Amino acid sequence: MRPTPSRRATATGALIAATALLAVGMQGGAATAAPDGASAAPAAAVRGADPGALPAKLSPSQRAELLKEANSTKAATAKELGLGSTEKLVVRDVVKDVDGTTHTRYERTLDGLPVLGGDLVVAESKSGTTEGVTKASKATGAQLKAVGTTADVAPATAEKQALTAARADGSKSNEASSAPRKVVWAASGTPQLAYETVVGGLQHDGTPNELHVITDASSGAKLFEWQAIENGTGNTQYSGTVTLGTSGSGSSYNLTDTARGGHKTYNLNRGTSGTGTLFSGTDDVWGNGSASNTETAAADAHYGAAETWDFYKNVMGRTGIKGDGVGAYSRVHYGNSYVNAFWSDSCFCMTYGDGSGNLAPLTSLDVAAHEMTHGVTSNTAGLNYSGESGGLNEATSDIFAAGVEFYSNTATDPGDYLVGEKIDINGDGTPLRYMDKPSKDGASKDSWYSGLGSVDVHYSSGPANHFFYLLSEGSGAKTVNGVSYNSPTSDGLPVTGIGRDKALQIWFKALTTKFTSTTNYAAARTGTLAVAGELYGTTSAEYTAVANAWAAIAVGSRPGGGTDPGGKVFQNTTVKAIADRSTTNFPVVVSGVTGNAPSNLSVAVNISHTYRGDLVLDLVAPDGTAYRLKNSSSSDSADNVVATYTVNASSEVANGTWNLKVQDVYSGDTGTFNSVKLTF
Repeated sequence: MRPTPSRRATATGALIAATALLAVGMQGGAATAAPDGASAAPAAAVRGADPGALPAKLSPSQRAELLKEANSTKAATAKELGLGSTEKLVVRDVVKDVDGTTHTRYERTLDGLPVLGGDLVVAESKSGTTEGVTKASKATGAQLKAVGTTADVAPATAEKQALTAARADGSKSNEASSAPRKVVWAASGTPQLAYETVVGGLQHDGTPNELHVITDASSGAKLFEWQAIENGTGNTQYSGTVTLGTSGSGSSYNLTDTARGGHKTYNLNRGTSGTGTLFSGTDDVWGNGSASNTETAAADAHYGAAETWDFYKNVMGRTGIKGDGVGAYSRVHYGNSYVNAFWSDSCFCMTYGDGSGNLAPLTSLDVAAHEMTHGVTSNTAGLNYSGESGGLNEATSDIFAAGVEFYSNTATDPGDYLVGEKIDINGDGTPLRYMDKPSKDGASKDSWYSGLGSVDVHYSSGPANHFFYLLSEGSGAKTVNGVSYNSPTSDGLPVTGIGRDKALQIWFKALTTKFTSTTNYAAARTGTLAVAGELYGTTSAEYTAVANAWAAIAVGSRPGGGTDPGGKVFQNTTVKAIADRSTTNFPVVVSGVTGNAPSNLSVAVNISHTYRGDLVLDLVAPDGTAYRLKNSSSSDSADNVVATYTVNASSEVANGTWNLKVQDVYSGDTGTFNSVKLTF
């Protein structure tokens, strides 16, 4: 049995990186109500949504106040969460809904060591009531306490292993960027003492290398690895003539956008390190639309950063990548004929190559938005850039890149569901990726399957991109902004879209309040359904569409399985929290059925829960007879109960009130009842 956490008497605290565009190799407290003046993001009022559940637009100072309050109460929060005496919380981010609900994101330490995969999000109502806790790891307090801090393996062994892994990616570095550091690795199951080693240098294609290798401190075995490089007037190459935010006057100007956090654009002039030279000039006119003019790529990159900043601020209510009003910076003309672009946490910047023959810089609007979004993901969910979470990380950048294109509505680059269509990397005019049918690029996957996590993250992103397209536009053939699409579904059933604006809001709120570093496709479904329920209600068309779009890429099932299996259906779909260590009955009234229940009574259960082993489920007949559906198990640490059980209830009279009896027998994890359906 897992330990029962202590409870605070008063609610004093909140309870409850870098990537490349192309495949080359993780980005590397009690919050009280925000100060008066926080408001809904101006463009976030999506029709039909609960306005209170939409994200509030926080100024940098309001966000700073929330962070300050969270830091002042993090010890009390740790105590209420049941953390051990040697565990501490580190506040990472906080967002707020219009109704005052705060979502505070924490990292964790054990005996001063970082717990990688120990991150969590605590949701708290305006009144101070804990509403939920989302954890990246299901490790128990007892498991963490069992982790010792004395290593059996020398740091040099970990460094050697990391260098070997980096050489496999083309690095020529002979030493680590810094000495291996001790960490607690909790992202892959049972927590254990480990080393984290980072190796720099360059990858085989010239992309900077920032490989993180996790080594077991007891055996020296490699546990995990991820790559932390995620890939005035401007006459741009891709967006036409645009207005740029610049600084200066008279005959001295430079590419510094003071209206957007001081974002700057630099010229690396074929270099591969450092900041380069800030673009400056005498006339505040930048570029001529041709790649041969060094200012043209700068104008594209500067414009892309500005449009992405405006999208997040005006649509999602987030001012800057970190929400703190501070701009990143851009570097163009990286390397020689470098065919890639990337985001790096270490420099907090976007970097762009000039493409094959230095003729097609990778500075189009959607590429800029893609790279800048990696920064947003790194500073919110922090999705590990490997496995299924890595695919979701990449998809998030593609999803919001599409959002920025539609938001910008630039005449020469109108919104579409294509990725990198302007930069022509393939040389035949085709885009880099397709969202309506990802497999059209020859490598991306259309739907989820059990081996998806072993696929390169740029291709395992396909199912999530497909989900977003289906949720936005629906399945089948259609034309949007002059581009033809024809999106299939894995189950052959149609999906009706809810519109791009709603789909973007659902994904963004899930990213910032439900996703963690270890979120996989199943957990992404759970998170987006929870958000759809908060915004539109669990009986809404939007909620159903989210479930259907996930089912259409083979994640979960459609409500009712898409079609009812025959017979009469009775259900309870009233969402309700399941209290910790309690018993709750969820009634289903059956009427109009002649005689007894069938020998194969179908009981479909949908419960969101952070540790399903806590739960015991029984179906209780009208006469009080209980039929066991599921036992508890202290070793079943998976999320959620989404299952259909078959009960021989032929001795029971059908009509009357049946109950799904849910017992939460362990402490420390919480859940929500979504629905139960009986088919007679």
